[in-house]
Amino acid sequence: MPLTDRRARWRAWAPAALGLLALVTVSCDTGVGRPPSAARPTAPARSAAYDAGWRTGREILDSGGKGAAVREVVWGGCVRRSLTARPREVVERDRGAWVLGCRHGVSGARHRRPARPLTRRETDPGLLAGFRSWAARHGRKAAAAGASRVVLVHLGDHDYDVELTASHDRGDRAVDAADLADAFAEWWDGDDGDAGVAWNLLVLTRDGERLVTRDL
Repeated sequence: MPLTDRRARWRAWAPAALGLLALVTVSCDTGVGRPPSAARPTAPARSAAYDAGWRTGREILDSGGKGAAVREVVWGGCVRRSLTARPREVVERDRGAWVLGCRHGVSGARHRRPARPLTRRETDPGLLAGFRSWAARHGRKAAAAGASRVVLVHLGDHDYDVELTASHDRGDRAVDAADLADAFAEWWDGDDGDAGVAWNLLVLTRDGERLVTRDL
């Protein structure tokens, strides 16, 4: 989808998005595709993530005014901030809860913690197969060969990130991971479909360490 069309679509959707923010529902974490080391977030952990996001959102509102809500809610600012927010151990307990808290805080909504986990991981072998097929036809087979798994990280009902597990490690092979990320982003057409809106691409090692992050 052309970038101009995508922006037009979001501009049209923006007012409704802000109005519906208070109606955000929570998704139960089914555990599909979750790495063995990832535990289901407990209620205290989920609340801590939400509270941290809410405080960040309030700080943004205080410094940026109401106009910041459009940037953070509609244009994915809170989602992107969640990748670098601190402390990481709190955010990663339930990143979807952190994003919801950030959105509530920046929009001036009432502080209300989610009743269930919002982060849900789902493997998508179909996406991996489609990417590899495209890469083979477009001279990017070598770049795509490093991807071993695709996981959709749902951060609520509408937003998600894409994780690529790669065979690369840090050091010299990080260059290969960057090439993999570039190829996947090139293949991604920007039309996110029924799953919601994909904001970030993360390339991870087999152990879950983040190598590369790209916007989608």
